[in-house]
Amino acid sequence: MVVYLASDLIWATKIKSTAEAIGVSARPVRDLGMLEARLSDSDPAALILDLEAPEASREMIGRLRGQDAQESDRRIRILAFAPHVQRDLIDEARKLGADEVLTRGAFDHDLPEILLRLAARSR
Repeated sequence: MVVYLASDLIWATKIKSTAEAIGVSARPVRDLGMLEARLSDSDPAALILDLEAPEASREMIGRLRGQDAQESDRRIRILAFAPHVQRDLIDEARKLGADEVLTRGAFDHDLPEILLRLAARSR
């Protein structure tokens, strides 16, 4: 399963509908509390973060990569995306510990392949 944070309904719908179309389980997280709930009731392989929700993205990366993170949580792959003009958000996500950071265009173009690749890690 893949969990995702989307900054708006357009991205949430795009991720959810693409995942459904290719048979990947994907569930939303809107804040750190929802991420905690997903971690306690399931075993996500990956977390997708829309960096245009910067505060929530920082909190979630910190939760999975911080000093207090459990080893099982550290294994969750973090993929983040942002508009190419938001270099500061892209650079910050890398520094905080995101495994992969893409421009929004690259993420959009390759979304089916990205979801399949991330979900395959849980099998």
